[in-house]
Amino acid sequence: MQSIVNAMSVDVEDYFQVSAFEKTIQRSDWDNLPKRVELNTQRILELFAKHQIKATFFTLGWVAERFPQLIRTIIAEGHELANHGYGHLRATSQTPAEFREDICKAKQLLEDISGKAVVGYRAPSYSISKDNLWVHDALLETGHQYSSSIYPIHHDLYGIPDAPRFKYQCDNGLWEIPITTVKVSQKNLPFGGGGYFRLYPYWLSRWGIKQLNNKEGQSAVFYFHPWEIDAEQPKQNNISFKTKFRHYLCLSRMELRLTNLLKDFKWDTMQNVFLPQLATGNNRE
Repeated sequence: MQSIVNAMSVDVEDYFQVSAFEKTIQRSDWDNLPKRVELNTQRILELFAKHQIKATFFTLGWVAERFPQLIRTIIAEGHELANHGYGHLRATSQTPAEFREDICKAKQLLEDISGKAVVGYRAPSYSISKDNLWVHDALLETGHQYSSSIYPIHHDLYGIPDAPRFKYQCDNGLWEIPITTVKVSQKNLPFGGGGYFRLYPYWLSRWGIKQLNNKEGQSAVFYFHPWEIDAEQPKQNNISFKTKFRHYLCLSRMELRLTNLLKDFKWDTMQNVFLPQLATGNNRE
């Protein structure tokens, strides 16, 4: 039995809101498309309840605005609610003023609906780079106490390969909790979930988290999206092969793999695992 507790997280967004589709699906069309995020997130909540797992739901303000009861259910079932921005805009594409407006709008919505203080944030597409570290100041100034937005890997769309691999405190006092990597031959390999979890055979993902827990004595940060358990989602045809491969790979196997993961390791919220001092007194003042 694993003694180390890992952090389970869900980035709550719908299939049409992923950054890979931003040139294919217009934001102005979002409200006209079939919405599947509520049902898929409910399925995830049922799965977590079955395995007695608590998790952190990094939720778009856009989703919360349209499905407030989903937000109330997340809170009622004892999970942590955190900020994923309002409209899934990459931080790297925003000015400081635009970024602040986006995160404040989402934070306000989440807090008004849930009645809980929202202190965590995850940037869409892990879009904090060395060129926009001012984001950390904006987060702290707007009442956030931690971010889980940096993936210390090489990737064509995101990542800071030489960033610390484990929780650290920024110069301004904000905590950054990077997505899980395992160092192999001096290279950070991604083991934090998402598309990599669907790409790897399950035994490899399990090996990576065990390495982190048993060899390094560290807790993992795992994430996935509601659309990743939804093999029946509407398919987009006018996208590149690379985008199609990344988005649709092994969707039908995801729920089974996730179930195995929940059985094989211990899981809790981001706050409870990494910042337990924040997990008490979270009623909004």
